[in-house]
Amino acid sequence: MNDIARPLTGKTVLDLTTALSGPYATLLLAGLGARVIKIENPELGGDTSRNNAPYYGANGLQARRTSETDMSVSMMLRGRNKESMTLNLKTPEGRAVLLELAATADVLVENYSAGVTQRLGIDFATLHELNPRLVYASISGFGAQGGPGSGKAMDTIIQALSGTMLTAGSPGDPPVRFGLPIADLVAPLFGVIGVLSAVLEGERTGEGQHVDVSMLGALTSLVACEPFDAFEKIGMPLRTGSYVPRLAPFGVFLTRDGWFALCGPTDAFSAGVMRALGVPELADDERFSRRDNRVHHADELHAMIAGWAQHLTVEEAVRRLEEEGVPAAAVRETGDAVRDPLVLSRGEVEPLPHPVFGIAHDLFGSGVPITFSGSSTSLDRPAPWLGEHTEAVLAGLLGYGDEQIAALREAGAL
Repeated sequence: MNDIARPLTGKTVLDLTTALSGPYATLLLAGLGARVIKIENPELGGDTSRNNAPYYGANGLQARRTSETDMSVSMMLRGRNKESMTLNLKTPEGRAVLLELAATADVLVENYSAGVTQRLGIDFATLHELNPRLVYASISGFGAQGGPGSGKAMDTIIQALSGTMLTAGSPGDPPVRFGLPIADLVAPLFGVIGVLSAVLEGERTGEGQHVDVSMLGALTSLVACEPFDAFEKIGMPLRTGSYVPRLAPFGVFLTRDGWFALCGPTDAFSAGVMRALGVPELADDERFSRRDNRVHHADELHAMIAGWAQHLTVEEAVRRLEEEGVPAAAVRETGDAVRDPLVLSRGEVEPLPHPVFGIAHDLFGSGVPITFSGSSTSLDRPAPWLGEHTEAVLAGLLGYGDEQIAALREAGAL
């Protein structure tokens, strides 16, 4: 892959993140061509993802680490195309090195809890004075000013506070936790949008700025994209289970061998559903001919489709609907979805490489789901071992000699 063709080639990103929300943001920046230097705390064993089961090594996939060459699948995924250096920011020497690195960088991304960067002396105000063009991005649970409790947040906490857990399920069900860590994945997307916007602005003005993204705000903003309060005020239930009555016919239906999704909110799609069911005359029935009437008779309509589907296979149901121009698809297992030849061919999902054993052909991870007409993206380099590039970064970027590096190690800074 040609580095020159990547959109962010020439940009250097300091990655002070751990776990998922921050590392996913810097993974995308790396895939877009930025040089990402991952700065890890040697006292804590680096990024917490390094200790996430399962692990991959000489013996394949295992639930527990059994060898020094075993690497967490989480790190294999999130660490690609990054360099790793260790730096203890609680030491004066470690902080001094970080300041030198920040003076040369284009972007810094951190996901500490509120107040930590001030205590360490590496907050935006400090680094902006040192390097006015630096774009400084913070991805946190509640924003730079903090929030409920200690200011620490996990994905499930954010799902709970955002209202997301009460948008799924049926009326009266317990809260439903979204299986994908959606808050941890949505916030970094907004973080990357903010970083790229600030980089463009900085190229015009010469000034960097603080990009502050809250996981709670990012996820709640998506909840607010649907007027759930308004639905309830006019008598539409907030939680509708497998079906969406206000868009009827719309939902997920069970067949003899699995589930399929159907989306038929328009008059044309609804008429196609009636033809697929073998009752084309119902397209002109007053109950189903117009959208408002279908919403009023949604239970009857969905029961009709469910009764039809239970005698078919998924393949048969989807084929009959598609033949009538109705959007329909099988509900796939996650393992099947990430092996879809289309998404693999577009680089939206990629096989994961191990730094010693090469491509793990049955492990897949996120790619960069953006295709450019004149640029390339790639996550083709394996995740680094903890501190693998420490000396190379210090020598190559800052010009440190062997004695300086040895002194830093002696001081506990590396």
